[in-house]
Amino acid sequence: MSQDRSTSLIHHDYVPPAGFGSPAVAVHKASTVFFPNTAALRTHSWLDKSAYTYGLHGTPTTFTLEARIASLEGGKQALLAPSGLSAISLVDIALLGQGDEVLLPDNAYGPGKTFARHELKSWGITHRVYDAMDPASLEALLTPQVKLVWVEAAGSVTMEFPDLRALIAAVRRGAPQAVIALDNTWGAGIAFDAFALGVDLTVHALTKYPSGGGDLLMGSVVTADETLYRRLALAHSRLGLGVGLNDVEAVLRGLPSLPLRYAAQDAAGRQLARWCAQRPEFARVLHPALPGSPGHEHWADTCSAAAGLFTVELDLRYSPAQADAVVDALKLFRIGWSWGGPVSLAVPYDAASLRSRPVPYRGTLIRFSLGLEAVEDLQADLAQALDLLHRAP
Repeated sequence: MSQDRSTSLIHHDYVPPAGFGSPAVAVHKASTVFFPNTAALRTHSWLDKSAYTYGLHGTPTTFTLEARIASLEGGKQALLAPSGLSAISLVDIALLGQGDEVLLPDNAYGPGKTFARHELKSWGITHRVYDAMDPASLEALLTPQVKLVWVEAAGSVTMEFPDLRALIAAVRRGAPQAVIALDNTWGAGIAFDAFALGVDLTVHALTKYPSGGGDLLMGSVVTADETLYRRLALAHSRLGLGVGLNDVEAVLRGLPSLPLRYAAQDAAGRQLARWCAQRPEFARVLHPALPGSPGHEHWADTCSAAAGLFTVELDLRYSPAQADAVVDALKLFRIGWSWGGPVSLAVPYDAASLRSRPVPYRGTLIRFSLGLEAVEDLQADLAQALDLLHRAP
């Protein structure tokens, strides 16, 4: 049967031979997925990842990344979300309903707490915050209404490392019905084994260390519980959450170097943090691997590594405006949100604005995220910026 050229271009009969292999995972893009017959159309299911039905439900490329992220985190099933925050929101929406309560550490990632204060509240879901460094603070809040408890290590910006075992044990005693969710972005599946500690699921901002490029947004939710996975996957489907396949390709490309990059940024972060601890401009340096940092003993008992991330508290004799001037004077450190990419970043914070409970930090905070530059160059850059504090006004 003769065909018009436009038809033959769409329905060409060439099929490339099977057996091609290379280091890169093939990028399978789709909204529409073809079925071999109507029986398959009616019976294929995507939930167990044994078949393909529609682009939102997965392609070979997304299934591959999900499998690798699940393996990285020590779980069995993973779901991809458009960002780390959307992964947090997915967990809240999937597991909470009107009349339920969620508990969050006061030092959790700020936008996750904001989601609880606004969207969850408007849906009749209450939330309370606890002191992550005091398991008794958490235990006092556990009731039958608590259906989800978030834990985070290390704490956002202020870098406290909690006693995760004690927090998890408290929930198991006081609210056995609750799901325990860990934001594992800092640990990246490298620093410690989250599921061995007893959490039910992890959330990971793949935007950060797994990507490593500072050029995409993506999140994941991982669990080892099939029933929990089904609840999450069905909510994921109903919400229509999807990720770009080129972004998936970029994360897959970054994953093989993740342990090497994490180790390099960890080593650089520790070296610069130790240097900062000797500087008179700083009242304290907040880095879980440094003795004296809040929760250092818990980090030492739990972790084999630490992220390339730390925060300094300026001495009280320096004003917030002077802190901003130091950050503005940096040349290699750039000013910007996020972390885990190749470029080092610095951001000033007012500690009191981050927490609902009183904080022990009175000076302005500056968070540093180490990239892949030579640490000696970063140290020199910070030294020249700190010189501003010693010049006459």
